[in-house]
Amino acid sequence: MVVSIQIAPLDFDRVFAALADHTRRDIVRRAIRGEEGVVELASHYPMSFAAVQKHVAVLESAGLITKQRIGRRKVVRTSLEALLVARRLLDQYEELWRARIDRMHELIAETAGAIDTVETKENKG
Repeated sequence: MVVSIQIAPLDFDRVFAALADHTRRDIVRRAIRGEEGVVELASHYPMSFAAVQKHVAVLESAGLITKQRIGRRKVVRTSLEALLVARRLLDQYEELWRARIDRMHELIAETAGAIDTVETKENKG
């Protein structure tokens, strides 16, 4: 069962801004397993715990991860639904650009055909 979530259009900027940072993308990747807490995540990066917490806060604000308290730990989990929404938006852009590229190929072929026709007529004349 695929759970559908709605992200308001303005939130797309927040999602892609969050994903623009390498460390945040890595946190999203690591959090897919949903096994590490914020403390464990921080051990993977050459930065302060507070800096990792800020990265986690940006991702959480964008809806890309959630934190769940399990005992004394805050386990970080990736929101696969939010990633699917982002992917669907990127898929729409891909379809748009592929259609534009296909149309450019058609125009080039039409132009090449018209040039061949003009050259053939000139050569006969």
